[in-house]
This record gives sequence, structure tokens and C-alpha cells, in this order.
Amino acid sequence: MEFESKKFVGRPTEGNELRGDAELGVYDFLDAQGVDYITLCHPAAATMEECEAVRKAVDAPVFKNLFLTNRQQTDFYLLMIPADKPFKTKYLSLQLGCARLSFADAEHMEKYLRIKPGAVSPMGLIYDREQKVRLIIDEDLRRCVTYACHPCVNTSSIVLQLSDLLEKILPATGHSHTWVNLMPS
Repeated sequence: MEFESKKFVGRPTEGNELRGDAELGVYDFLDAQGVDYITLCHPAAATMEECEAVRKAVDAPVFKNLFLTNRQQTDFYLLMIPADKPFKTKYLSLQLGCARLSFADAEHMEKYLRIKPGAVSPMGLIYDREQKVRLIIDEDLRRCVTYACHPCVNTSSIVLQLSDLLEKILPATGHSHTWVNLMPS
């Protein structure tokens, strides 16, 4: 099956009448912050296997983005790790000082990040105005220059510099990030 996609420098210049407010809000935010990015519009890519076609099309890594919570559902975390790295909650729980982590539900994902399952992305942090979600990044990603992520929907991907996320986007949202060392399996 052929991967049909269309690439744009910056925001898409066609089909915007079909895009939702959350996606358009990401483009508005990135433009307002002076962030350079490329957008790839493509068929829905909700799994890491489906994101492999995106990675090939943009020649940039696609990270695994996991939305996690503690047992009480009072603390929320967005974890970015390499696509091929297994995730073991015990390594992260120890570093964050919480007893147990699990995947957060779709209701909290929508409430805090305006994202549905299959489109988890650090771009959702622009909607977390109360800073309820803490961004956690695996140390293995520190060497990355560019990467691709969803702009709050899984039918598009944006390619941007990791430094823009850390130095422009996060400060503009009031979020910080924490580097963690998640051991391989």
C-alpha cells in the first residue's frame, strides 16, 4: 500500500476547512513563537508502526509519546522516548518519586491536552494552561536535532527542532521538562 502524503513548509495551505481547532491552534502557536516547521499531511498514523511511514517521508525520528498518571490520577506526565525503546514503569516511577504509573485515560488526555488516543504529542502542552502535565524526556533523545510529532491529530505530522521545543515552545506555555534515564530492557 502506498503512503500518500503532502508536505508543506509551515502550516498546510490547503484543506484547512477540514482541520479542527486544536490542530489549527498548534500552527497558530508555532507561527506566533517564530518556530520553523514542516507539516506532512497523511493517512491516520496512530501506532508506531504506522508512524514509520511518516519517519521515512520526513527523514526525522518519531518518538513514542505516552500519557501517564499516578494511581490517584492527580499527577500527569507526558513521556517522550525513542520509538524502539521498551517502556518499564519501574524505572520512571523511581526517578519521579511516585509509587506506580499507568496510562492515563482518554478523558484526562482530552481535558488537559485536547488530544485523543493515537495522537499524543508535546504540542498538546500548549492547551495545558494550568501546567497539570509534566513533560518527561528520555536522555537518549538529547542528541536529536529534529523530530516529528502530531499537531494534536494523527492525520498530520510536524517536523521541528528539539531545541525549539525546549527553548521556545515550553517556555511560552509555562512548562519545563525533566530528563530521565530509562534503562533498556
